[in-house]
Amino acid sequence: MRDTTETIDGTPILVAGTGPAGLIAALALSRAGFTVTIAGPEIGQNDLRTTALMAPALELLDRLGVGEAVRIKSAPLEAMRIVDATARLIRSPVVTFRAREIGEPHFGLNIPNRDLNAILAGAVSETPNINWVKSLVGDWSLEDQRAVATLADGAVVSASLAVAADGRLSPARTAAGITVSGRTLQQSALALTFRHTRPHGFISTEFHTETGPFTQVPLAGQRSSLVWVVQPQTADELMKLDDETLSLQIEQRMQSMLGRVTVEPGRQSFPLTASTPRRFAQKRVALVGEAAHIFPPIGAQGLNLGIRDVADLIEITTQYRDDPGSPAALSAYDAKRRPDILARSTTVNLLNRSLLSDFLPAQFVRSAGLSALGALAPLRTLFMREGLRTGSGLRGLFSDLESVWKRARPR
Repeated sequence: MRDTTETIDGTPILVAGTGPAGLIAALALSRAGFTVTIAGPEIGQNDLRTTALMAPALELLDRLGVGEAVRIKSAPLEAMRIVDATARLIRSPVVTFRAREIGEPHFGLNIPNRDLNAILAGAVSETPNINWVKSLVGDWSLEDQRAVATLADGAVVSASLAVAADGRLSPARTAAGITVSGRTLQQSALALTFRHTRPHGFISTEFHTETGPFTQVPLAGQRSSLVWVVQPQTADELMKLDDETLSLQIEQRMQSMLGRVTVEPGRQSFPLTASTPRRFAQKRVALVGEAAHIFPPIGAQGLNLGIRDVADLIEITTQYRDDPGSPAALSAYDAKRRPDILARSTTVNLLNRSLLSDFLPAQFVRSAGLSALGALAPLRTLFMREGLRTGSGLRGLFSDLESVWKRARPR
């Protein structure tokens, strides 16, 4: 164990947490010219989930020099489909969003988490101005001029700014006195991968059920990942099924859309929660990733929102390079992230509640909204653009209308 008085000097920014958001934050900050210490153990290979990285997230990964490695391990998402698989009185039509409608080759790429983690960890390890201390933060002291972290191995790290990428329970967030509004949902998610006999055509399908979404996302080859949201008791029952029985249940749930299904070894189940901090930065601490937002797995928003946290953090820290953890810098970061996080969190939580609700007006509103998206191309393109890049939907709509007007104008 290191001497508790040992200090790693000359590190203006400390990143706490070595999940994808923390590793990306460390890489981005180092590319922006900061010297970075990242604290946390290497992530193991036990995560069986996948992550759909949307186009803006991929653009940032390209700038960080890891985009090509991610592409090699990924499958493109060329279309995203929503299917109402409920048995309720009011049901929605099938709605398909195609990337080519907004001039994109794909919405993003789906990559196994273990591959993404390995790529990011390798890049962090090879970056000279990142010091990776493979120990958890045991204690925080947040002072006026600096954040001081005492690590579990006894080392002490001092920094102008602490980036809290330390997960949903975030000790750094607690130390900064940032309270959280949240709740435990009566839902759990089952995650696994499976093979199928028909090609997926690079289409992701989200079946909406009475307990939450059942989402199939393409992987390389004739394989897909699955996140199946059910009641906690049902999740426990599904975890106990043998592979053959579970494969049949998945195939039936998908209406044999991908032919015969064969579940691959290994599955995970985790309870769902929803939480939003009262602030996104305070007392030398800035929140990113799950420390800043947690909501159900709908619409591939989780890590993509975390990567937007990092992008905005880079913008703010660059503006306040002399003291990136100053009150002015943290206030600017909080103001920058608040609209995006609250809008995305609210939208996902409302959609999740609409799936669970037996209230007929709620079902009607949801069905009418999806019907409008399916029938009205301008509304659908606005929705797709906004889903990829915040604020781009209206800009794109005005641009489309201008183009139509110019074509219709007499010459």
